[in-house]
Amino acid sequence: MITLIGKNLAKKGQEFVFLGPADECKNCRFKSSCIGNLELNRKYIITKVLENEQNCPIHSEGKVIPVEVDLAKINLLTTSKNIFEGSTFTFEELDCDEKCEYHDLCFPDGLIKGDKCIVINNDGKHKGKCKKGYKLNKLTLGFVI
Repeated sequence: MITLIGKNLAKKGQEFVFLGPADECKNCRFKSSCIGNLELNRKYIITKVLENEQNCPIHSEGKVIPVEVDLAKINLLTTSKNIFEGSTFTFEELDCDEKCEYHDLCFPDGLIKGDKCIVINNDGKHKGKCKKGYKLNKLTLGFVI
């Protein structure tokens, strides 16, 4: 899919989480091509930088350029045991309210409860100690669309 991004951010491999439009986007003529295809709280990766920059008042250089993006892969720590590379599952959040050093891997940006995921890589047991006592596995996920 194609979107617009600030000129200084437009690099192949750059990842970002779409947190919603700025107020200035409401009446912008590029709104549909810029944010129209992006889903709130999803993590994307830029796969190709295109030409044709446009003026944009919300980006630091005042310019945006079109880029092709895909949903980014997500790293996750989970308690699921019967997960192997190529398997699919529905993401459910852990029952945890700890704000430990692993919190961002247990509750990663871009992954929403109920998402259908495919395991791209299973790195096995996580070596860190969970404060809740969970036995965690580290996975790299893609999305089933």
